[in-house]
Amino acid sequence: MTNSQKNPSASVVKLAASLVKNERIPVVLAADESRFLSRELSQLAFNRRVLAQAEDPNIPLLERLRYLCIVSSNLDEFFEVRIASLLARDRAGGDDKQVSLKKSLEGTSPECHALVREQYKVLNEQVLPALAKNGVHLLRHEDRNPVQRAWVKHYFENEVRPLLTPIVLDPSHPFPQVMNKSLNFIVELAGKDAFGRGTSIAVMKAPRVLPRIVRLPDEVAGNGAVFCLLSSIIHAHIADLFPGRDVLGYSQFRVTRDSDLWVDEDEVKNLRQALKGELQTRQFGFAVRIEVARNCPPNLSQFLMDQFNIAPEFLYAVNGPVNMVRLNELVDYASKPALRFAPFMQKFSVNTATQDIFHLISQQDILLHHPYESFQPVVEFIHAAAHDPNVVAIKQTIYRTGMNSALMEALIAAAQNGKEVIVIVELMARFDEEANINWADRLERVGAQVVYGVVGLKTHAKMALVIRREEGKLRFYAHLGTGNYHPTTTKFYTDFGLLTANVGMTHDVNEVFINLTSLTKPKRLNHLWVAPFDLQKELVKAIRNEARLARLGRPGQIIAKMNGLHDESIMEALYDASQAGVKIDLIVRGACALRPGVPGLSENIKVRSIIGRFLEHSRIFYFRNDLAHDLYLASADWMNRNLFRRVEIAFPVLDKRLKKRVMQEGLQPYLKDNLNAWELDKHGSYHRKKLRSSQAPFSAQLYLMNAVGN
Repeated sequence: MTNSQKNPSASVVKLAASLVKNERIPVVLAADESRFLSRELSQLAFNRRVLAQAEDPNIPLLERLRYLCIVSSNLDEFFEVRIASLLARDRAGGDDKQVSLKKSLEGTSPECHALVREQYKVLNEQVLPALAKNGVHLLRHEDRNPVQRAWVKHYFENEVRPLLTPIVLDPSHPFPQVMNKSLNFIVELAGKDAFGRGTSIAVMKAPRVLPRIVRLPDEVAGNGAVFCLLSSIIHAHIADLFPGRDVLGYSQFRVTRDSDLWVDEDEVKNLRQALKGELQTRQFGFAVRIEVARNCPPNLSQFLMDQFNIAPEFLYAVNGPVNMVRLNELVDYASKPALRFAPFMQKFSVNTATQDIFHLISQQDILLHHPYESFQPVVEFIHAAAHDPNVVAIKQTIYRTGMNSALMEALIAAAQNGKEVIVIVELMARFDEEANINWADRLERVGAQVVYGVVGLKTHAKMALVIRREEGKLRFYAHLGTGNYHPTTTKFYTDFGLLTANVGMTHDVNEVFINLTSLTKPKRLNHLWVAPFDLQKELVKAIRNEARLARLGRPGQIIAKMNGLHDESIMEALYDASQAGVKIDLIVRGACALRPGVPGLSENIKVRSIIGRFLEHSRIFYFRNDLAHDLYLASADWMNRNLFRRVEIAFPVLDKRLKKRVMQEGLQPYLKDNLNAWELDKHGSYHRKKLRSSQAPFSAQLYLMNAVGN
C-alpha cells in the first residue's frame, strides 16, 4: 500500500493548494431565467468538470489524457443520442415545443464549440508537452527525425498502403458510405487522371483493422517511447497515393451519426431478430456532426457539409486528431506506472471460499460497496446457485454485462444443470445491444427462458433471485443493486449491492419478475418501489412528507445521490419542500436541471457534483421522516425516462447496521468532500468547492479506498 493510500489527507495536501482559488466553470444559461436549467447545457457542464480533471497538474499524466478521451466519448454520445433526437424532432416539425427545440439547439452549439476548443488546447499545450518531458512522445511528421521518417515511410508502404482504397469521385465512383465515427480523408487534386479527365475530389477510409496509434521500435525511437498517429502517417504520404497528380489540399474527417436504434415494437414479432437487422444500419444514421482538421481548406469543408446535409454550426475544425477517443490506445500502450493512478486492490469482505454463501445471507443481509469491495461475491452467489442441487430456479435481469462475463457463464451452466433459468435481457440497452443479443442466443440454446422485457419500456432494474429448497420448503435469496452486472464497470463505478434473504423483500422481487414475464400488474409489494407503477408517486410522497413535517415545526431533511436530475414533478416537489423549510442536499454527478439557492423557491437546496478517479454511479435516497431515517437504494435516477419509461426498482435498507454504513460511506463523505466537489449556483454555474484555511483537505473517494472493508 502506498503512503497516499495509508494517509489520504497527506496525499491530497498538494492538490488542495491548487484548488483554493475557487475555480469556476461557467454554464451558458437559456435566455429566460426559468424554474429549470437547460438539460443540454447542464450535460455539457458535466463534461467541463471532467475536462477540469485533465487540466489538474496533480493527477497522473496518463490519467489526465484518459479524462480527455472520456470527454470526447461523452461528446460523441451527446451528439449521437441527444442532439440527434433534437434534430430529428425539429426536422419532423408539427411539435408544440418547436420553438423550445430550436432554442435548445441554438444554445447548445456555442458551448459545444467552446468545450472542444478548450479540450484540444489542454491536449496540445498541457498534456502532450508534459508527457514528452516524461519520455512519452506523440510525434507529428514535422517533429520526426530522418531515421524516424524513414521507418514511418517503410511502415506506410508495407502495412498501410496495401489496405487503403482511395476513391476519386465521378459518376461511376459516387461518394462512399461513411460509417459512424470512422476515420476518413478527403483530398483535392489538380491535373487530369490517367484517363484524361479532370476529376478533383478523392475520399478514402482508414481501414478499421489498422491501429490508430503506432509505436516506433526502441532502436528508432531514441529516448523514451515514441508513438505516431495513423492519421499523421497517412497525411505524410498522401501524395504517394496519387502519382502524377498534385495534391492541392486534404484533411482527415469524421462523421457522427444518429445512433439510436428504432423498431416498431408493436409490429415486430421477434424483437431480437428485428434488432439484429437494425444493428446493420446503425452505423449509417443521419449525420449530426462533422469533425475536420483545423487546416482543412474551406471548399473541402463546404463539400462535406453539402454531402452530409450538415449546417455550419455542426462543423468542428479541430487542432489535432479528429478521433481523440482513440488516444486511449496511447494510455494503454505507454508502460509508465508512475504516470498512472497507484494500483488499487478491492477488498473481499465476504469469504465464500470457506463459508456457504446461502448460509451467510440467511444469517444477515450483506451490503457490498463497489469498487471498494469486490463484485466477486455476487458472481459466487450465481455460480453457487448454478451448481447447488438444492437450487431449483434462478431469475435475473440483464441490462449491461459486456462480451465476457463469468456471471453469464454461470447462468448458462445453471440451465445446463437442469435449473429453471429465467433471464430478462434488455435488448435495447444502448450500445450494448449486440452483446445482449449474443447472450440471449446462448442462453436460449441451453434451455434458459429468455424474455426481452416490456414493449416500449427498458428493463433497467438490477436484481437476481435464487429459489432454493430447504427442509421441504422454498426459500428465496436475492441480490439487488444500483449498478449493472458488468465485470469491468464494477471496478470503476461506485455502486451498492444488497444480498438478502428477507422474506418480504425477496417476495417483492419474485412478484416483479412475475410482472415482467406475465405482463400483469404486480400485487401489493411490501418494500420495493417499482417504475413505471409507483416509484415516482412514492418519491413525491416521501418528499411531501418531509415538507409536511417541516410545516408542523419538525426538522425535515432529504439527502439524495444520483447521476441525473431533470424530472419536473420531482423538482417541483423539492422546490415546495425547500419553501417549507426542509434541508435538502443533492449529490448529482451529471446533468441537473434544478436551480438551487433561489430565494423564495429553493434557498434550502444545495446541489453538488463529485468528479474523481471513479465514476459516481450509485443512487441513494434518504428521508429523515421524523427520525425513522428511511433509506433507499435504487437503479433509477430522478429523470422522466427512469420514472415513466423504464422498469426500475428502489429498495430500502432495513438493517440498521447497514443503513448506518450507507450513510457513512454513500452520503456523508460526499457532503464533506472539499477536493473533488463542485457546487451549483442559482445561475447554473458550477464552482469548485473552496477549501478554507481552517479545513483539512478531504476526498470522499480517497477516504473510502481506505475505510471500506477495514
